[in-house]
Amino acid sequence: MNEDPNESASEDARIDEIVKRGPSGAIALAGISTAIVIGIWFVFYFAVFLPRGVIQ
Repeated sequence: MNEDPNESASEDARIDEIVKRGPSGAIALAGISTAIVIGIWFVFYFAVFLPRGVIQ
């Protein structure tokens, strides 16, 4: 393959710029997923455990 060195350098510069911005999308996805799991846990807690009352 005959790759143009300028094109390769340009692509490397674009990749470096993307990497410098960090994993913001992955962090947002992890935060949303965690919030959903915690929300489901609270719904389960208030809908199932509290109505049953104290178990003796």
